[in-house]
Amino acid sequence: MMDRVHLDPASGFGRIPLEPYQMTSRLTDAGDVIVLCHLGVPQVDAESWSITIDGLVEHPRAFSLAELRTFPYVEIEAFHQCAGNPMEPSRPTQRVSNVMWGGYRLADVVASVQPRPEAKYVWSFGADWGTFDGVAIDAYAKDLPLARIADDVLIAESMNGALLTPEHGFPLRLVVPGFYGTNSVKWLTRMTFAAERSDGPFTTRWYNDPIMQNGQPTGRTQPVWAVAPQSVIVDPWPRAQVQLGMPVEIWGWAWADAGVGSVVIEGGAGDLRIAATVEPRRGRSWQRFSAMWRPETTGRQRLGARAVDTNGAVQPDDGARNAIHWVEVVVK
Repeated sequence: MMDRVHLDPASGFGRIPLEPYQMTSRLTDAGDVIVLCHLGVPQVDAESWSITIDGLVEHPRAFSLAELRTFPYVEIEAFHQCAGNPMEPSRPTQRVSNVMWGGYRLADVVASVQPRPEAKYVWSFGADWGTFDGVAIDAYAKDLPLARIADDVLIAESMNGALLTPEHGFPLRLVVPGFYGTNSVKWLTRMTFAAERSDGPFTTRWYNDPIMQNGQPTGRTQPVWAVAPQSVIVDPWPRAQVQLGMPVEIWGWAWADAGVGSVVIEGGAGDLRIAATVEPRRGRSWQRFSAMWRPETTGRQRLGARAVDTNGAVQPDDGARNAIHWVEVVVK
């Protein structure tokens, strides 16, 4: 692994993304994409950068940026969602963007080092280091099931056609479409193949959700990997005024690792249910949904969208990071 690099800033740094009513564009401008740097922002020299791939592989080696660029360059449109505060896993968030990532398929790079049959996981390390929640961290580290990288995981160097900025992981970062952003390690320096999961604090202490049974914790946890079904209403926006009896288009975005199969608009005292039209998923992009609503009573009305993914998982009312996003409008 490369020596510790200079961090600027040298502590946690973040930028909250757009509010749902501001997410009017299919692709999110890079300046509006969520930023969460747990330990600071490494200032990396691309000329001296390299990524080491080792562990349970036949041909461990380091790749310079120039060597990595000999692999085919691909672009993947994908939603990118922050899992939220790891100390508050049940707190709902809508920290999501939709981005065109460009880079090199991890599967192509991995094929050149030939993982051994006993390898089940790949550990990824970033150049960031420091202290988080009172714990000293040598390098930010996450893991993935080896089976997952055979699809569309990227070693990415661009976002929306431009090179990554330092806060987004320059010069190269991991991008795991369909998994929460915590798994897309920035400032990537090393990948190690192993038979077991990483023992680092970001895989054992943080970003693990309790497994519940009949509303009670079982004492077991599961990693924060695949994105659960979720949706946001873009229009109408909060406190918007709509006219009694006049048709109103309700539209927004829905997303899930498995893809979204349906969205239902709900509201009032449970007496409003409208099946929305959901566009087919394009790549790993979020999906636009829309429905027409004709308000029948005046006053304040609460509207929400409930997404169901293609595996049948349903967006919950509350108590989870993917809980329904509600918008209150005024019917005049």
